[in-house]
Amino acid sequence: MPQQGLFVGPPGVDRTMLSVVLGRAAVDAGHRVHFTTAAELAAKCHEAALEGRWKTCMRFFAGPKLAIIDELGYLPLPEDGASALFQVINQRYLKSSTILTTHVGIADWAGTFGDATVAAAMLDRLLHRAAVAGIDGPSYRLRGHQNQADAMRKGVNARVS
Repeated sequence: MPQQGLFVGPPGVDRTMLSVVLGRAAVDAGHRVHFTTAAELAAKCHEAALEGRWKTCMRFFAGPKLAIIDELGYLPLPEDGASALFQVINQRYLKSSTILTTHVGIADWAGTFGDATVAAAMLDRLLHRAAVAGIDGPSYRLRGHQNQADAMRKGVNARVS
């Protein structure tokens, strides 16, 4: 039975890296994997709708054994973006696995999508057979800067003493 994954946490805690590692393992096991951002998915779906290729687009996103949708909530989705994302999740529900990464807590999804009904329906499908990982901690990108700040603080405190 397909599983869903939801990685939630602040920027820089390796949500994307974890999803890529799982995607790589799926590829190594012989499965098709597709990686996209939520904004790219919404843009592709919007373009397909305008060009009359909606069904083709939905088949494309339904096809891979694993779909990784990264960065939900970083960029605002266009008006029909939340609907497109829901339709992709719904197409994949109980058929194939999806990993979603986001910095937006589950309680705030209605605000992110601008529609509580769509958010609730999407969460209903995602969380039904999901592993939810809340990841917290400092940004790996800023760890070096934190070490420098700590070293400077120690140096200043040593001179004052």
